[in-house]
Amino acid sequence: MKSTVMILLILNSGLLFGQTHPFPNHTVYFGNYIIPSNYTQTQLDTQTQLFYDDWKLAYLKNDCGNTNEYYVFSGNGAKNVSEAQGYGMLITAYFAGYDPNAQTFFDGLYRFYKSHPSNINSNLMDWQQISCNDSPSSDDDAASDGDIDIAFALLLAHYQWGSNGTVNYLSEAQTLINAIMQDEINQTTWSVKLGDWSNASDPNYFYGTRPSDFITDHFNTFSCLNNYWNNVRDTCYSLIENIQLNYSLTTGLIPDFIVNVNTNPSPAGANYLEDITDGFYSYNACRVPWRLGTDYLINGEVRAQTAINKINTWLITTTGGNVSSISNGYELNGTAQFNWNDATFIGPFTVGAMLETTNQTWLNNLYDELLLKNDLVNGDYYSNTIKLLSMIVISGNYWTPECSAILSVNDINTKNENILIYPNPAENNISINILLENKNVNYKITDINGKILKDGNLSQNHNIIDITSFEVGIYFISISTNESTFTRKIIKE
Repeated sequence: MKSTVMILLILNSGLLFGQTHPFPNHTVYFGNYIIPSNYTQTQLDTQTQLFYDDWKLAYLKNDCGNTNEYYVFSGNGAKNVSEAQGYGMLITAYFAGYDPNAQTFFDGLYRFYKSHPSNINSNLMDWQQISCNDSPSSDDDAASDGDIDIAFALLLAHYQWGSNGTVNYLSEAQTLINAIMQDEINQTTWSVKLGDWSNASDPNYFYGTRPSDFITDHFNTFSCLNNYWNNVRDTCYSLIENIQLNYSLTTGLIPDFIVNVNTNPSPAGANYLEDITDGFYSYNACRVPWRLGTDYLINGEVRAQTAINKINTWLITTTGGNVSSISNGYELNGTAQFNWNDATFIGPFTVGAMLETTNQTWLNNLYDELLLKNDLVNGDYYSNTIKLLSMIVISGNYWTPECSAILSVNDINTKNENILIYPNPAENNISINILLENKNVNYKITDINGKILKDGNLSQNHNIIDITSFEVGIYFISISTNESTFTRKIIKE
């Protein structure tokens, strides 16, 4: 009870006075880890803050006609991709407190996401905007990683600023998480699909996955709302272990794409989806040490540490400890693709080096290399953004919302809206008491895949909804008035 009260107070203080987790926050990561020792904590914070300022000037835009919408400029022939939008929402949420306009930027990024839906599932984001006035096309579908980051960023925003303002971050996050589970997770294998366009009619892609989408610390947070995300997380680590055992035993390297996840998982062949390097450790898989590394640093996930330490051990050996010898890409057998590197690869490798205390000199050298890479003039969006996201982790300022903080605001919203839902868990019926006058109130109950099982209008005072026919498990009930919507998890016993 004491911990619950404390969390509610923290959330309320965020609603009244601004963010609850201002940058810098100096998260105490899990277990034995290291940060660069060749700089003070203040220097690490300042370096990260200054690079954020430069990054924001270079890539955060609102020149598409609606000054209330922001996007992250991705370049390479496009205004924006959903991956960039997710990154931007993560970054602005993390820099709340340092940047007084962080919430304004975040809400603008959110509005741009909402204005560009996938034509398959409208709760997901169209993966690419070529121009400000893109004409609708059959290619307006979603890519999984962008949606996963956007959903997680909405949970960060909920924890930072509360969900009683202009945007109900928590409700939007829950809706998006359900949509991801419905159309971007293969529920026969619990693998992350390439996007909502991948379906069983084309097994080649339906049973393919992109390891850079194994954003396992996000999945751990999503499991607060839906236990099936633990299955997704477990599948990610099972696939990593399989590839390292059977295809990269010496190097530990992970390919950009994995195919045949339902039978015999293996690296994709050349030009499977993007390039001849689709089966190499290339510009997608380079993010794996960062993505998995945060799951160890935050959650103590040993499977992440084991996988990344294999890569680190080989990398130190093959370069002789010389970070300038790192290549921007490798075949899984360790053959280097180039004789140069940039922040796209150095940033995630630096995060990965934090997971082993014997790596201090290596980590320090990697971080020095990272600071020298990709100035905002000569670098591109992708490398500079991965650099910034890596620096947030390296400086000790990465965090994830706790389950109690995510779920407790439902009770706050319920009280504020004068709506009471009980009992929970329930066996046969749930009761909903409405104490609002002259308001239209609707409800819908969905399963973990977002499928609507029941919906309708609610009368004033007391309502009883029969859930006898529901299978035992987790469901979500959304209550909507003219002014707001909130979603609450309910459990059928």
